Amino acid sequence: MAGGDPHAREALVERFLPLAHKLARRYSSGHDTYDDVFQVACLGLLKAIDGFDVQREVAFSSYAVPTIVGELKRYFRDRTWSVRPPRDLLERALRIERTRERLSEQLHHAPTISQLAEQLDLTCEQVLEGLEAGRAQHGASLDAPLDHTEEARSLADLFGDVDDGFARAEQRVLAEQLGRGLCERDREILRLRFEEDMTQSEIGAMLGVSQMQVSRLIRSALERLRAVAAHDEQMALV
Repeated sequence: MAGGDPHAREALVERFLPLAHKLARRYSSGHDTYDDVFQVACLGLLKAIDGFDVQREVAFSSYAVPTIVGELKRYFRDRTWSVRPPRDLLERALRIERTRERLSEQLHHAPTISQLAEQLDLTCEQVLEGLEAGRAQHGASLDAPLDHTEEARSLADLFGDVDDGFARAEQRVLAEQLGRGLCERDREILRLRFEEDMTQSEIGAMLGVSQMQVSRLIRSALERLRAVAAHDEQMALV
């Protein structure tokens, strides 16, 4: 009906809007807002109206339902997954979820893995794989509490921090090796400045020299350390 009477098109939309509502409610879940799913169903309805051929002598609803459902399936397949598994696994996960919902209504309890496998003509391993893949549809927030207590930890609290102790240990060993080329006074000045975090004035008062002399001693000691480090690096490359 593409390019047809716009008034007839609008009338069809209003008439079959309840069908779009019904299908949207069927495919929406607690994780997906109904409004988003309903918008997709309405898009499917418009595509059905534009693609319907009145000369085929079939009821419009018979054509509209699979068109809207196909649009909804594409939406859930392509837009709602936090982590995208392979397409065949994704489609299997959606089939399993729909079958599980249907069997739950019929049996009045959650179906077993073997019951799902029998209904879908799959092995139990394939069902388990599909169920595991289905968990990737919605990611969990790292800030979400793990329980409902006031002092509940979040998932992020379980992650380990980067331990920089190894790097500091290596740097300390390297500094000790390089410091062997300095006199005892220079080593002590560098220790007071960078380990004890003393100011140059405090170091000068302790050693009986001026702050300017301490500054020169620190600068010359660091230059010697850099020269020794550069020499060792060059020898290592030979």
